[in-house]
Amino acid sequence: MTRAGDVLPAMRSLPLGTPDDIAQGEPVLILAPHADDESLGCGGLIAALCRLDNPPYVLILTDGTGSHPGSAAFPPERLKAVREKEAREAVRRLGLAPDRIGFAGQRDTAAPNMRPEFDLVLETVATLCRDRKIGAILAPWKHDPHCDHEAAHLLAVALARNLGLRHWSYPVWGWTLPGSAMLEGPMPAGIRLDIAGDLALKSRAIAAHASQYGGLITDDPGGFTLPRSLLEAFEQPFETFLRNPA
Repeated sequence: MTRAGDVLPAMRSLPLGTPDDIAQGEPVLILAPHADDESLGCGGLIAALCRLDNPPYVLILTDGTGSHPGSAAFPPERLKAVREKEAREAVRRLGLAPDRIGFAGQRDTAAPNMRPEFDLVLETVATLCRDRKIGAILAPWKHDPHCDHEAAHLLAVALARNLGLRHWSYPVWGWTLPGSAMLEGPMPAGIRLDIAGDLALKSRAIAAHASQYGGLITDDPGGFTLPRSLLEAFEQPFETFLRNPA
């Protein structure tokens, strides 16, 4: 067991690497639990890979309908459409073509992590990986404290094992862990990607997710709003990618 107070600073001090350390010239799948995780965790990487003429494929796992359950103005179907539109605009701002993003449509806050539902999603994503000749998959860090992030991590573990993919993790909510939290496993290994030149672009992509900032949906006082403590973690001029063992 290691303390988050030791792990998080170590993640911020990993050696610098390059996009091709992750992609190695092959197509990459970025698995995002929710629309906005792709920009928060991987916005700089997406922009860099697009410039390298190796644009990733982004798959949003859940439908986003859990962020404002009390809104009458934005019932689930409307909210789902809004979240998808925001995600398409976000990746467009990063340079990604419209055909490079997809939506798995799992229910927000209920992404499957147990059979048989897990196996059905696994096979769907595995087919996508085979069709697109994916060489590496990126998904949230195993210690991200959110059930959908945990489910996405488990999917990536299974896909990497079953298809022989390289598996990298990116932290999102993990950056907000209290220092006293105890985490299983060794100290992290991986790279940081210098995104100073793309930081403004990444910020614009994150801002495209307007429904998550509190100003668009105003009839649900208990609705989700991206907390400042989380956003601050993504104002740094680097992104962190953790290497998972084969």
